[in-house]
Amino acid sequence: MAENDILTEEKKDRRLLSHVPDADGHRTNRDRRRIKRDKDGNEEKISFQEYVNSEKQGQRYEVDLPVEIVYYNLKGKKIKIKALITDISSTGVLIELPDDGYDDLAENTMAELTFEITAGSMPEGYEMNVKKMKAKCVRRVPVGEGVFRCGFQFSEPLAQYVNRKRGRYLLAIASFFLLCVSLVIVLMRVESVVYFKFNKFLYMYSIIAAVFLLTRYLFATFYRPVDIDENFTPGVTIIIPCFNEEEWIQRTILSCMNQDYPPDKLQVLVIDDHSNDRSVDKINEMITMLRDEGDRYLINERLNYYVQPINQGKREAMAVGARLAKHELLVFVDSDSFLDPFAVRNIVQPFKDKEMGGVSGRTDVANTYTNALTKMQSVRYYIAFRVMKAAEGYFDAVTCLSGPLSCYRKDLVLKYSDAWLNQTFLGQRATFGDDRSMTNFILRYNRTTYQDTAVCSTIVPNQYKTFLKQQMRWKRSWLRESIIGATYMWKKEPFMSLCFYMGLVVPIAAPVVVLYNLIYVPITHRVFPTTFILGLLMMALLMSMAQLFLRRSSTWIYGMWFCIYYEAVLLWQMPVAWFTFWKSTWGTRMTPADLEELAKKKAKEEAEKNPEKEGTSP
Repeated sequence: MAENDILTEEKKDRRLLSHVPDADGHRTNRDRRRIKRDKDGNEEKISFQEYVNSEKQGQRYEVDLPVEIVYYNLKGKKIKIKALITDISSTGVLIELPDDGYDDLAENTMAELTFEITAGSMPEGYEMNVKKMKAKCVRRVPVGEGVFRCGFQFSEPLAQYVNRKRGRYLLAIASFFLLCVSLVIVLMRVESVVYFKFNKFLYMYSIIAAVFLLTRYLFATFYRPVDIDENFTPGVTIIIPCFNEEEWIQRTILSCMNQDYPPDKLQVLVIDDHSNDRSVDKINEMITMLRDEGDRYLINERLNYYVQPINQGKREAMAVGARLAKHELLVFVDSDSFLDPFAVRNIVQPFKDKEMGGVSGRTDVANTYTNALTKMQSVRYYIAFRVMKAAEGYFDAVTCLSGPLSCYRKDLVLKYSDAWLNQTFLGQRATFGDDRSMTNFILRYNRTTYQDTAVCSTIVPNQYKTFLKQQMRWKRSWLRESIIGATYMWKKEPFMSLCFYMGLVVPIAAPVVVLYNLIYVPITHRVFPTTFILGLLMMALLMSMAQLFLRRSSTWIYGMWFCIYYEAVLLWQMPVAWFTFWKSTWGTRMTPADLEELAKKKAKEEAEKNPEKEGTSP
């Protein structure tokens, strides 16, 4: 039985498409929010980036958090109230109170608020105890008999409060450990050089692994996303391939439609790959709801869906969307992924470079706080994008434009679509790894990069069985596409090419190295592998400290757990993947290949139970 996912609940706006600029040209909230007054009361327009930052700070979340309010009444008496926060943002809270003699808690009353932001109430990094936060009551609204709500504005944004209270402290700790870990790894590799003659393969591997890992972190520090030019708005078609996604597809569609982007330049296409659940019904329900928002959002022109007559796989669904698209850029979004309102505006910016062929956005985990497994994946996702992909983006050579959010030039997708759809590997048809495969076609002759400010969140597996099947599928596609990438990567920037080949060797050789150090050496030489285990712990600590340094999230400790789990479990999927590359099952959803595999398994079990029936005629 799957565990229920825990997601951060954003406060719903009264309008479904609150971020879409008005197509009829009327002044909207978006326009008003870009106006601020100086100290003399004069209006001035803030920059687009300032507007984006203010919108993110003002994002409200539905919560249920106990709070203590302390203020002084008109007589100077100190009053303490226990109440409940019903929604929160970085700039303020809405508190529900009993209407019981608190008439003097009026607008402009200053108070101190003490409460705990629990994990999952707000985005990662905000979980903390807030003590005596100064806030001003900005409105008071009765909501029913004996109950009213007070809106409080913080004296400083929570992000600033976090940085003042613990941000510098955590930053100092993370910086110290990052430096120490890096030095230890370097010193251990120096030792490898000294003992190189005793086992050339082992110590060469350890040197390559250390160089590869440390350079990823080094080049990630030099990476910078492309700034927003609000006047650069090329036509974009968002394509959502969907199969059996009734739970999340409506949320995905809404996030794709609710983009801060000119509506006449943004199209959304949902391609349903002949789902056998209620996905199509859910798609229709969402289209009806959006049409009720009015004609100003051009729903009929901008949102369409197409149902495949038979299930043909995700790759075919993506190709159908590409052929139906009317704009020059294609954004592919997984059907269980949700776009930030500014994701499209950010992901198109690198295409000002005419040689740019594709861009990957950043993917965060939407259900981080469900259990230990999802927390572990949250750390892994963040480091994979913010460090590993950012390092590749520094060289404009990202090797995988990820499925949850990626953008391509339409002309290139159509150019390679036939070869992509009919791809085979060692005589077997390629049925997954669509993102890595298309990236290989694009990267061979064009640039690919990473845009950290283009953000989406995705649902990750919350059960180990499903997670392991997903990881096996990814490893099969990684092996296939890495071998293909190796045939042309040498033509790219020299240092990037070197890092690519190191990154290919390290995981392939890792199982042999681990067996040698943890099994062969202790048995044959009776030496405990202290150095090797210390090296593993240093790499785990490096990931955790990077998470703490960059995100300051309480999930940092799960970076250690991921590295341990990787060495104990995930690492051993690599040799299995070599001998099962031909498998076409997804494992995480019932595609036709999965259904066929399940039928074969049931038939085999039935035959084992009733061997006497085997071979008999009906």
